[in-house]
Amino acid sequence: MPRKYQSNDRFLIGDPRYGSKLASRFINCLMWEGKRTVSMSIFFDALDLLAKKIPDVEPLEAFTQAIQNVKPMVEVRSKRVGGATLQVPHEVKKERQQSLAIRWIIEAARKKKGKPMARRLSEELFDAFNRQGTAYTTRENTHKMAEANKAFAHFAW
Repeated sequence: MPRKYQSNDRFLIGDPRYGSKLASRFINCLMWEGKRTVSMSIFFDALDLLAKKIPDVEPLEAFTQAIQNVKPMVEVRSKRVGGATLQVPHEVKKERQQSLAIRWIIEAARKKKGKPMARRLSEELFDAFNRQGTAYTTRENTHKMAEANKAFAHFAW
């Protein structure tokens, strides 16, 4: 009998500063060419900069809230019906919500140029915390596409 899919979180150890599995996962996604210490320093520098921008909130709480604000609830997936390919809205599982939010924040920070990565990341996290910025816009566009195609929701598998 095949085993059910289990989250990789059970293998994750929290990050050294905060002990957070979410932060550790974010650091792993931020990592480039296996250089974990570089990604950890970028992440912790970004949180230090974020703490200066939002002094009344703990940096880890602000980071967690930023991830929460960017998580998509629904997305569209292509489904072929007859001769047409339709965009069918689906609910997003919690694991994928988190993965998409992390990916969108990192992509948005990497697309900005001219500043150190820690500053770009802190700006994107600050924007996500305030429900604005590139990553949040991506989430809103995903929700708008799902809303526009809700007429095809009955094709969901």
